[in-house]
Amino acid sequence: MLFGKQKKITLPLPENALPGRPEALVVDNQHFVLNTPLKVPDDKCERAYFGMGCFWGAEKRFWILPGVISSAVGYGGGYTPNPTYEEVCSGETGHTELVQVCFDSAKISFSQLLDVFWNEHDPTQGMRQGNDVGTQYRSAIYCTNSGQLSLANKSRDDYLSQLSAAGFGEITTEIKKADEFYYAESYHQQYLAKHPNGYCGLKSTGVKYLA
Repeated sequence: MLFGKQKKITLPLPENALPGRPEALVVDNQHFVLNTPLKVPDDKCERAYFGMGCFWGAEKRFWILPGVISSAVGYGGGYTPNPTYEEVCSGETGHTELVQVCFDSAKISFSQLLDVFWNEHDPTQGMRQGNDVGTQYRSAIYCTNSGQLSLANKSRDDYLSQLSAAGFGEITTEIKKADEFYYAESYHQQYLAKHPNGYCGLKSTGVKYLA
């Protein structure tokens, strides 16, 4: 990820966000690992979005799961249309780094994806994950239907009880209906498959989430 850059921990106001651009970034439409389309049609899968800090490591946590049809990294939860990586890292777009997970709900459930989400990062850190500091590293679950939203909120409440018993603070995960998702540049997609020794700053709390 970007080091030595400004580390913003306060979200911008919508009117102060970067203007972005009308055209989307051009992205290779083939998953480097699964050989499936990066952009799976809505009628071919269920999808959800997870922010767990650095999206390089977070994406790998999902593409390895049986039942996941495709995954992609990108940006969401902010204001700037079609942002670049550098713009998101500036803290001036309002976006967080996300993993889009397209899955076959007959083979893997949203609840099983939540297990991975809670167990593979620390959702109590606010605008950071470990040494990665900034609004783009905040924890988030963006849901595509009311069933997902209900399960996500219940799982947060359940895990909060477990974390509190272990001495952790409040969960800061942002849970809401998904808005526009913008694909990140091609070199970010499936980054750790292309660069097996690449950076991954994810670290769990050590408290196992029990549904």
